[in-house]
Amino acid sequence: MAIHVFDNDEYRPPVWKSYLYQLQQEAPHPRRVTCTCEVENRPKYYGREYHGMISREEADHLLSVAEGSYLIRESQRQPGTYTLALRLRTGFGNQTRNFRLYYDGKHFVGEKRFESIHDLVTDGLITLYIETKAAEYIAKMTINPIYEHVGYTTLNREPALKKPAPVTRDTPDGKEPHGDDSGLEQRLTSLVRRATLKENDRAPKYEKVHNFKVHTFRGPHWCEYCANFMWGLIAQGVKCADCGLNVHKQCSKMVPNDCKPDLKHVKKVYSCDLTTLVKAHNSKRPMVVDMCIREIESRGLKSEGLYRVSGFSDLIEDVKLSFDRDGEKADISVNVYEDINIITGALKLYFRDLPIPVITYDAYPRFIEAAKLAEPDERLEALHEALKLLPPAHYETLKYLMAHLKRVTQNEKDNLMNAENLGIVFGPTLMRAPDLDAMTALNDIRYQRQVVESLIKNEDILF
Repeated sequence: MAIHVFDNDEYRPPVWKSYLYQLQQEAPHPRRVTCTCEVENRPKYYGREYHGMISREEADHLLSVAEGSYLIRESQRQPGTYTLALRLRTGFGNQTRNFRLYYDGKHFVGEKRFESIHDLVTDGLITLYIETKAAEYIAKMTINPIYEHVGYTTLNREPALKKPAPVTRDTPDGKEPHGDDSGLEQRLTSLVRRATLKENDRAPKYEKVHNFKVHTFRGPHWCEYCANFMWGLIAQGVKCADCGLNVHKQCSKMVPNDCKPDLKHVKKVYSCDLTTLVKAHNSKRPMVVDMCIREIESRGLKSEGLYRVSGFSDLIEDVKLSFDRDGEKADISVNVYEDINIITGALKLYFRDLPIPVITYDAYPRFIEAAKLAEPDERLEALHEALKLLPPAHYETLKYLMAHLKRVTQNEKDNLMNAENLGIVFGPTLMRAPDLDAMTALNDIRYQRQVVESLIKNEDILF
C-alpha cells in the first residue's frame, strides 16, 4: 500500500490516491439473478430479482453462478418481510450473506437510502469488499489519520495555508493538465476551503458541537477528518446540517466542537439553535433580539401593558416569516407594524420557539434551586453561579434582554410593568422544565417567575 506524502504548503487532496478508493475499483460488480416464472403478490417496488417465498438453500443454489450475484426473497419464517441475498467469495469463503430489506420510498438495509436495488447492491458489495480487505487499515483511520499531515487536526492548528493548490489528478504519459486558475475555487475540496477561511474579527469564539446527520453521498467522497475515502452500506457517513462538514460516522466522535455554521445550511431564524444562529451571522446575539428590542425601545417603552398585552397572532406570524425569509433585512418599522405589541409578541415567540431555551435545560435545576433560597445574598450568589453554566451565546442574549427589561421597569408609571409582572410573562418563555412530570413543572412556574424577577432587579450586579 503506497501512502503519498506532500509538503504542508503544497497540499494536494488525495483524489484518486486513496487506498480505499483503489479497493472500491476492485470490488465485485452486481449480477442480478432473475426469476424465470411469474411470482404472485410481487411488491411493485421490486423487479425480476424478486423470487417470492423461497428457502435459504434455494437462494444459495441460485446465487452460486458468480460472485456479486443477488436476489430478493420473501421470508418463510416472517411472511411480509423481505431479504436481500448476496453471494461473496473473496474473504467470505464463497458464502451467501442475507440482509433484511426495507422500503419507505427508497430501499435500505440500515440508515443509508438508495433509489434502486442495483445501487444498494453495488454499494453493499463495495462495503463488504473494503471491510474485508482493509480491516486493519480502517481500524487505524480515526486513531492515526492516514494523511495526518493534511488531516483535520493539523489543518486546524495552521491558521491558513500559504496558497491553496488545485486538485491534481493522474494524467497519462506524465502530461500536465491544461487550463488556468479560473476554476481554482471550484476545484478545491471542502477540506482545503475550511483550512483557508479567515476568522472574522467580530465573530465571538463560541464553542458549538456539530449537528451530524446520516447522509447518503453521491459519487466518491472523502472524510474531512481522516482524509480517507467514504464508503458504507449501513451508514456511509454523516454531514453536519449546520456547517456541511462530511466525515465517517466513526470519525464524527473524534471531531472537536468547532462547528462554524454556514448561512447556506442554516435556512431559518426562528426554531434555530441559538448558538448556531449567532455563529452563522457572526454576531454576539440573534439579530431578532437586537432588532426587536431596538424597535421597542425607540417607540414602545411607555406603552401600557408592554409585553403583557398580546398583538394579533397573524401579524406576529408575519414578522416571524419575514425574519426567516429576509434575516437582518426584515422590516419591522412603524410603517409596517404600527402596533408595538406585534413586535413584543414576535420577540416572545422567538424565545418560545428555541429548541434549547435561553436558560438551558442543563442549567435549569441550578436556577430553580437558587430561586428557592430565602436569604437574598445567598440567592444572588447562587444565581451568579448558575449564570456561569450558560453557553456564551445564551449568556449574552440573557444579559442584553435583562438590561432591556430593566429599562422597561424604569418606565413603570406609564407602562404599568414592574419586575414581578415581567417575571410572570418571561419566566415560562426563557425557562422550560426538562422532562419533568406535570405536577413538578406546574410547581416550578412560580420559581421561574422569581428567577426572572431577580435577574431584572439585580441586572447590574449579576451580569
